[in-house]
Amino acid sequence: MLYPMATQAPNQTPSPARVSGVKRLAVKIATLVLLGLVFGYAYDWAAPRFYGPERLPGFKLGVLHGALMPVALPSLLMGKDIPIYAANNTGRIYKIGYIAGINLCGLTFFGVAFWQPRKP
Repeated sequence: MLYPMATQAPNQTPSPARVSGVKRLAVKIATLVLLGLVFGYAYDWAAPRFYGPERLPGFKLGVLHGALMPVALPSLLMGKDIPIYAANNTGRIYKIGYIAGINLCGLTFFGVAFWQPRKP
């Protein structure tokens, strides 16, 4: 014997879990935008000081240049032609530092985006 299924009216109010998820996503997006702006302005300040032509950058400046490279995007989008790599460097050691800096920046920047605090 078949029983007719009762149709329920769709729930018009969003569930608290959905609102919480949307709010959390909005907060993460706002945090990424804010960090991007802060890093962009910091890069704009730091670039002329750490890309001087008289410097021969090694590992330490490679790390700094690598960490600053991803955050150069806001300045580049604003029309500023800023350096993201020192062409005159010490070679392999600088490049290793540069790659380490890029990874450090990515960990910091995207770590904030995907970090979820522990629930008690």
